[in-house]
Amino acid sequence: MPLFERYLTVWVFLCIGVGIGAGYLFPLGFVALGEMKLAEVNLPVAALIWLMIIPMLLKIEFRALSQLRQHWKGIGVTLFINWAVKPFSMALLAWLFIRVLFRDWLPADQIDSYIAGLILLAAAPCTAMVFVWSNLTHGEPLFTLSQVALNDLIMVFAFAPLVALLLGLSAITIPWDTLLLSVLLYIVVPVILSQWLRAAMLRRSDSALPQLQKRLQPVSMLALLATLVLLFGFQGTQILQQPLIIALLAVPILIQVYFNAGLAYGLSRKLGVAHNVACPAALIGASNFFELAVATAVSLFGLNSGAALATVVGVLIEVPVMLSVVWLVNRSRGWYERGL
Repeated sequence: MPLFERYLTVWVFLCIGVGIGAGYLFPLGFVALGEMKLAEVNLPVAALIWLMIIPMLLKIEFRALSQLRQHWKGIGVTLFINWAVKPFSMALLAWLFIRVLFRDWLPADQIDSYIAGLILLAAAPCTAMVFVWSNLTHGEPLFTLSQVALNDLIMVFAFAPLVALLLGLSAITIPWDTLLLSVLLYIVVPVILSQWLRAAMLRRSDSALPQLQKRLQPVSMLALLATLVLLFGFQGTQILQQPLIIALLAVPILIQVYFNAGLAYGLSRKLGVAHNVACPAALIGASNFFELAVATAVSLFGLNSGAALATVVGVLIEVPVMLSVVWLVNRSRGWYERGL
């Protein structure tokens, strides 16, 4: 493994520290960057996500779509986790930790709002960032793309009713512009661009595509680290002003991530799913579509609500926590394959 990737955890925590410090010292600069958005989708972050996911999308050969039938078990596992387990387990964890165990340390008037934000976070399966996690585990790229696309399709129809059921609200205002723009920016455009680039490289020579992928790999990692600096910089002041609340809200999110990743990984092993499919299945099952969650929380409860803060905490811990899941599934490959 290259030296840079071997010490990726070190760079991640350095970037978190740099982001928090820079956000606290230069708040106006990060406010300006944070306001560069369209329908709650931050454009600088979107550009960095492109740099992260295009190297993986270059691996996809769409003529191999017929092979997806052999991955039906992995697709079934992820759909089960995303839509039948994760939202309901988060509702239970939110009630247990926020309403019962941590109640005395949280503002009483925000308890319900915090719970709502955590539920919103769990009800939206991840999209773009999954490509990054899957790439770090050498996951099957075609499976990852098809699973993300299927989740996006289901989300259009199921997100609002599911949130309404769990929050007990009669009408949910879904920010459709955020949902549709995110799908366009994070799925449609990068896929088209990467396939055009792939075709151009294949026409040039047999070695052109592998050489391009090798050159883009460090760019992908640098974009990941730059995204960390931005995300933590946007919330630098808030983190330093409310460290206890943020730490308490992070607890059910952390348990949720590891529980769902472990369940998906274990079910995949039980069903005989290949490791390069089980890894993205676990990662997709554990991560969240935080742009949609944040936008919905803001539209339903307001920018300064506990719900908005809870979804932001999900944003902050997404990268370091998912990197730990990547490390776990990579290190456990021998154990996983002995059970197949």
